[in-house]
Amino acid sequence: MAYVRYIVDDVEEAIAFYVSKLGFELEQQYGPAFAIVVRGDLTLWLAGPKASASRPMPDGAIPSPGGWSRFALIFDDLESFVSKLKNDGVKFRNDIVEGPGGKQILCNDPSGNVVELFQPA
Repeated sequence: MAYVRYIVDDVEEAIAFYVSKLGFELEQQYGPAFAIVVRGDLTLWLAGPKASASRPMPDGAIPSPGGWSRFALIFDDLESFVSKLKNDGVKFRNDIVEGPGGKQILCNDPSGNVVELFQPA
C-alpha cells in the first residue's frame, strides 16, 4: 500500500475533488486541517494550512501545493474519462499524449497538485 501526502489550500475542497471526480473514498477527516482519502491501494493524505506538515521548515521554506511530483491513476478508457472531467471543469496541464507504454494526461487538483491519468497500451 502506498501513502502519499499532498499539501492543499483547502481540505474540504480537496476532499470534494478526489471523492467526486477521481473515485476516492473519505476514510477520515480531522477538521479543516487534515483528511485521508483512499482509492484501491493508494492512501492520500490531504494536509491543509493548519496541518503540522504545512509548518515552515527550519530554513524558512513553507510547504506549498503544486510542482510536478505526482501519482498515477489507471483507467480503461482515458478519452471518455477525460471528457467527463473537462465537462466538470477540471483543469488539465496538457492534452493526452501517447507513448510506448500507453496514454497519459496531467490534471490539477483544486490546489494545483498534479494527478496523472494513465491508460496502459
